Amino acid sequence: MKKILVTGAAGFIGFHLSHKLADAGYEVVGIDNINNYYDPNLKLARLENLGIDTGKISYNQPVEGKIKFIKLDLADKDNILNLFKNEAFDYVVNLAAQAGVRYSLVNPHAYVDSNITGFLNILEGCRHYPVEHLVYASSSSVYGLSKEIPFKTSSHTDHPLAMYAASKKANEMMAHSYAYLYKIPATGLRFFTVYGPWGRPDMALYIFTKAIVEDKEFNVFNHGDMSRDFTYIDDIVESIKRLIPKPPKANHPDFDPAKPNPAISSAPYQLFNIGNNSPVALMDFVQAIEKVLGKKGKIVYKGMQPGDVQSTYADVQSLYDYIDFKPSTPIEEGIRKFVEQYLDFRNKTEGVKAK
Repeated sequence: MKKILVTGAAGFIGFHLSHKLADAGYEVVGIDNINNYYDPNLKLARLENLGIDTGKISYNQPVEGKIKFIKLDLADKDNILNLFKNEAFDYVVNLAAQAGVRYSLVNPHAYVDSNITGFLNILEGCRHYPVEHLVYASSSSVYGLSKEIPFKTSSHTDHPLAMYAASKKANEMMAHSYAYLYKIPATGLRFFTVYGPWGRPDMALYIFTKAIVEDKEFNVFNHGDMSRDFTYIDDIVESIKRLIPKPPKANHPDFDPAKPNPAISSAPYQLFNIGNNSPVALMDFVQAIEKVLGKKGKIVYKGMQPGDVQSTYADVQSLYDYIDFKPSTPIEEGIRKFVEQYLDFRNKTEGVKAK
């Protein structure tokens, strides 16, 4: 049985991945600081779904359930290093991060603490207590000002639009340096708008659904002229599960130092886009939510927000080829599953009758 560390295990993707890996026979250790960037009760409910007795959670103390969970902050250098020493992980999937483009405009320091200092501590753990493969979350936001559609990992990403994107770009560079210096096999994943049950309250699907259910107005930016490469959570975690036992090897045959491709290297390092390769217009997305709920939303059209982009579209062929898997969940099915879980959770936690 292989042992794997999942950071951000109380988060949206980390929660689903922990379930998937435990079901596949991995020994999963999950950590999360359960901060209040969004409602911690949602994070605790996810952990309870993993069989964790949340009443027993205290800092740096393990609680057993379907996984072993430890409340721990990535910025806690000494305890992170001790975790690596004591657990002897085979694999690490680093999903913990301060998320959100818009929040980075008002609290940029949080992104340095979690996304840069925290990631450095993970890299140091992998350095001193070597692992077979480090998989870490990057973001489609690194493409920034690029207008090359679809976004390709072979493109240069030197024009991020917000601190969140800059921190994720830094993660990629940090991982490469450790792959080169210490031979840590590292794979970065540039996520494209992941959605589905137990999704984050700061994301469009949750915001729109909540507003429509409550008959409240909600903002649609750039006057609705936006599109996103929405990718369903089950497709995401299946992709990660397949990728974990396939670390990159050094000296990729296609790497040319005279014309370097940012996605590969002479070090054991690689980057992939992880998305659906099928952008959906934002207004079509809204209409799909309205159809599932059976009611119209009260839309307020706004201009483009600072740090945001008009469209995302992933070229994901290299990942498809590498893991032999392609996302296939239709947007209508994914939205329906989210709405069902959202209404059930709302009914249980707020005493509001699901409609």
